[in-house]
Amino acid sequence: MRYRTGFCHALCACVMIAAQDVHAAGTPSPLPVTMFVPGIYVHRGHDDVATRANGGDIANVGFIVGTRCVAVIDTGGTAHEGRALRASIRAVTPLPVCYVINTHMHPDHILGNAAFKADRPQFVGSSTLGEAEASHADSYLRVLHRELGALADGSEIIGPTLTVDDETTLDLGARKLVLKRWKTAHTNSDLTVYDESSHTLWAADLLFVRCIPVIDGSLTGWLDAIAAIRQMNPRHIVPGHGPFDGRWQVGLDAEQAYLAALARDVRAAIKAGKTMQQAVDTIGRDQRRKWLLFDQYHARNVTAAYAELEWEQ
Repeated sequence: MRYRTGFCHALCACVMIAAQDVHAAGTPSPLPVTMFVPGIYVHRGHDDVATRANGGDIANVGFIVGTRCVAVIDTGGTAHEGRALRASIRAVTPLPVCYVINTHMHPDHILGNAAFKADRPQFVGSSTLGEAEASHADSYLRVLHRELGALADGSEIIGPTLTVDDETTLDLGARKLVLKRWKTAHTNSDLTVYDESSHTLWAADLLFVRCIPVIDGSLTGWLDAIAAIRQMNPRHIVPGHGPFDGRWQVGLDAEQAYLAALARDVRAAIKAGKTMQQAVDTIGRDQRRKWLLFDQYHARNVTAAYAELEWEQ
């Protein structure tokens, strides 16, 4: 997502690497990617849940190119998507892949890791990522095979070999990336990537645009993270889901408004003595037309918010 007015509208007309279905030898064709700003390439995932029709390609993933090597940021929902992303990198540069950065634990962001094993990169994640992945590995892979069938073949969870407990800097050669681990927000393993040279924040799932935010961590922690991102004031932001059209403030405003209203209304329901089910049945129904995937995730968000906020002092 993002450019300031004027800068990069030409770039957004950018570098498109056309995807075909599959080469005769069975190797995926390059995933379509857009040069978001010079050296940063993003693939726009489908605004959907994982299905056989979309092949599990539902998250924004991509890569950043330095003068020495390449950092991949999230690898997609299957090994097949990861191989297609790798083909996109090879269509742009012959430089080695030195880092594969996973921004959090969710399968649509990590299950393409296997495609990069032969590159022998450092697999990078927050210090809580490995445990979070391990605790969900069986269910993630079981559901993936159930939903995608043979499209899931070869997908596996590869834990981090380099972890971030607070902040660390990776040097790609003339391009430094600042990785920050966040307290529990969208999940308990959120990591962002800030490219110093272009002032671009790869926010991943700390920012959902048009697709409804999904709470798998802490509502209050996520609101704190949004406030901190505003303080950072990046020039550009890449969201984890939805369009990256240069208007990141609009997307962040909408996300913050949804989460803040959810917190307010759940607190009011708890104070009024309403049950969790009553809260689920009544809170936020007026938001339905504003968000894609509302029916899939809003009730879950109310449930998560209620379970968190009922213990507030």
